[in-house]
Amino acid sequence: MPIRRFGGHKSLVSQSQPKKLSYGYTKMNISRGGYRVFSANSTPACSELAKKITEDVNTAIMELLVMAYALKTSCAKNIVGVIPYFPYSKQCKMRKRGSIVCKLLASMLAKAGLTHIITMDLHQKEIQGFFSFPVDNLRASPFLIQYIQEEIPNYRNAVIVAKSPSAAKRAQSYAERLRLGLAVMHGEAHHSESDMADGRHSPPLARATTGHTGLELPSNGRYVPFPGIELPMMMAKEKPPITVVGDVGGRIAIIVDDIIDDVEDFVAAAEILKERGAYKIYIMATHGLLSAEAPRLIEESAIDEVVVTNTVPHEVQKLQCPKIKTVDVSMILAEAIRRIHNGESMAYLFRNIAMDD
Repeated sequence: MPIRRFGGHKSLVSQSQPKKLSYGYTKMNISRGGYRVFSANSTPACSELAKKITEDVNTAIMELLVMAYALKTSCAKNIVGVIPYFPYSKQCKMRKRGSIVCKLLASMLAKAGLTHIITMDLHQKEIQGFFSFPVDNLRASPFLIQYIQEEIPNYRNAVIVAKSPSAAKRAQSYAERLRLGLAVMHGEAHHSESDMADGRHSPPLARATTGHTGLELPSNGRYVPFPGIELPMMMAKEKPPITVVGDVGGRIAIIVDDIIDDVEDFVAAAEILKERGAYKIYIMATHGLLSAEAPRLIEESAIDEVVVTNTVPHEVQKLQCPKIKTVDVSMILAEAIRRIHNGESMAYLFRNIAMDD
């Protein structure tokens, strides 16, 4: 069965000048089989598409849903979505009474008609359970480990650092495969008052009452005590200042994480590591979102190098900050597409992959 690709690639079947659609796409009617193909016919169109995806992820999601639904209504047998960085993956847990946006997006993709997704390094592996169809969560760790071994001089004198206790398992996986030491950072940097107004001190203090201190129910404009129920006061969560568990003195510190977006925490961690004696600091991450003032902050910080993969376009950020380096992972994505199309096993792509990656 022939494969039809939708996305930023050069067309190999266009014989004329078809009508152009939004940002460089064109629509072509192929007489044999009646396929309708959307393709980006030039390199500038591909760059414009990548820029559009980076700047307006919601528009990209909606266009993906529309294309998937168009294929579904055209009786496509299989619709495979290749989404290297799955958007809204950080919003995968219930926080107080908030929504789980990642679950909503998974349901929308399933409803639109997708039957398979290829992605890379989901923020939480449990996200795969949100989907009702197969999800291949590829790993970038072999490429990042290879970069450490080949591009970082004297990497044997390095120590793998977890920026927070939640990243300790990932850091431990890297440390065990590289035969290096492990350090864990705990605590948080000082935030401004505006950053603290995020509900972490809720519920508010209880009102002073003259009688019963339990739950009160409204009745005719006044509150009537409800006997038998008393709610305990919740203590506000506070973290100590950043501390380092482990020895980084006179060594290369390599901080590993899955996403680097706002870099304030990484900059603060780099300053602490410098104070503890680390003479070089590298940051390794799969998805380099690098939003807002990230390039400027990295350039002015104690960080020596930020290494990310090309799951998210960041050419503009690289021009602004020469410390940002890119590791190409297109090979594993291409191999995953080929294996799914030919009905081959995907197990080969997950060999030597630790469970905590």
